Amino acid sequence: MFCIKNSTESSFRERGSKFLGFLFPADSEDAFADGLEKLKSKYPDATHHCYGWRLNPAQVKEFSTDDGEPSGTAGLPILNQLKSFEIINAGIVVVRYYGGTKLGKSGLIEAYGLAAKKCLEEASLIAIKPVRLFEVQYPYPEENNIQQLINSYELKVMESEYLEHVTLKVACPIKTATRIEKELEGMEHLNIIFKKLEEHFIAG
Repeated sequence: MFCIKNSTESSFRERGSKFLGFLFPADSEDAFADGLEKLKSKYPDATHHCYGWRLNPAQVKEFSTDDGEPSGTAGLPILNQLKSFEIINAGIVVVRYYGGTKLGKSGLIEAYGLAAKKCLEEASLIAIKPVRLFEVQYPYPEENNIQQLINSYELKVMESEYLEHVTLKVACPIKTATRIEKELEGMEHLNIIFKKLEEHFIAG
């Protein structure tokens, strides 16, 4: 799976109708709704604002709508392009200005799919990796040991708190999660304690 670094746009005409595609990141339904409203405000006189989105790599949720076009001819082709490119946490809105000539069902499917595809081809993609989260608490003198672990296991520090002890929330690639758990168990005599947390996904 991939997320996108940047928003992209596409534009073309098909037998008089103008199709404008907009791909943008969205990590929640509310975030997508905000982006959709901005486009509706920018193109209030458009004939249709059709879209599809995919959210949450841990448990994929997706949605599409034809916004008045014949059923299955607009939202689904947009969503299918997102699925084809394995994109998550993003949505595509395709704005159509009707040009007076009907395209037919197959023509609409092709046009909406192409508007979405053109956006995706221009996007910079970042792979999403499955990780296991750990919370690690340790005394300050053990900083070097923890830094060695971070470097050896390619851990990503998600949160940090420096109080009486240091507490880190780190993300570990799933493939090495069992090994680091054993390493941390072997360091408990140094007053390094840890909790295994949930599985998660990070970009990069």
